[in-house]
Amino acid sequence: METDRALVRPAHDGPRPAASLHAVRSLPPRDPGFAPHLRLLALDAHGRALDWMSWQDAACLYARGAVAWTLGEPCLELHGGLQRATGRRSLLQLHPIIAARGHVRPAAIAPTPALTNQALFARDQHLCLYCGREFSRHALTRDHVQPVSRGGRDVWENVVTACVHCNSRKGNRTPQQAGMPLLAIPYRPSWVEHLILSNRNILADQMAFLKAQMPRHPRGG
Repeated sequence: METDRALVRPAHDGPRPAASLHAVRSLPPRDPGFAPHLRLLALDAHGRALDWMSWQDAACLYARGAVAWTLGEPCLELHGGLQRATGRRSLLQLHPIIAARGHVRPAAIAPTPALTNQALFARDQHLCLYCGREFSRHALTRDHVQPVSRGGRDVWENVVTACVHCNSRKGNRTPQQAGMPLLAIPYRPSWVEHLILSNRNILADQMAFLKAQMPRHPRGG
């Protein structure tokens, strides 16, 4: 993977002091309620995006010396107890993008995002793909374009977000039979798209990295 070498930081060799971390400060200073919701982007050793992880899990990687390299400016500071040898308080700076040590096959296949209502509604931006209106999550449903009773499958390519009214109106029919044309063609999101859709608090460094990993080819119609 090609990266901006000015931003890549090799991890220190050997484990860091495993001090008890009890104080948290995000960088730059943020609302105190931000840190618990902060998620860091985990990569494999080859730079492929794996998943989001909590700052607590990231701190464990740092403490075990399992971080290969990082990207971006530090986004969180963790303050621990006093070290006996120096009398100084331990400090750990977490980066927004963290590559873990370990061998991964270069040809590893990206996982397929699990089909859940939350992921589906995020893919369709909480819009009913029949009437085009935006709804809250509780007013949305999963509609099978080709009804299951007519052989349709519960897969990404056959489901769309629909409001309760449109889903009821369509019933056990195809969009053509119901006279309700789809506003967009359903598709299976890539793993990177899934990561973007599943996190509402993506940091700038993380978004830039993920966008660079997006599929280059346009989606077929």
